[in-house]
Amino acid sequence: MFDFSLGEMLVVALVALVVLGPERLPKAARFAGLWVRRARAQWHAVKTELEQELANEELKRSLQASRQALAETQTELHTRLQDAQTQVRALETGAPAVADELQDAAPGTAQDPPR
Repeated sequence: MFDFSLGEMLVVALVALVVLGPERLPKAARFAGLWVRRARAQWHAVKTELEQELANEELKRSLQASRQALAETQTELHTRLQDAQTQVRALETGAPAVADELQDAAPGTAQDPPR
């Protein structure tokens, strides 16, 4: 994280020893270590929360796309069901000319080439 060489760290340790003295230096080092650990833990918590939010957002987008595809499929199936019901009614009423027209116009009938 910081670009300190060994010599620079020794100079900082020597200055801290002179300024704080030998009796307060260990306590100050523990205090600094505690704050560094707390900062790292906080950073880790923020990072984890951000990653979870991004994953949740991706899941929401995927769910929305799936819902849209399902709605489109439902609409298509509903339309085809109505067409089929119209054809059945036409056949039941004995109107073969109308049934033939509907059959010719309906997608996916026997006249269409296989895909």
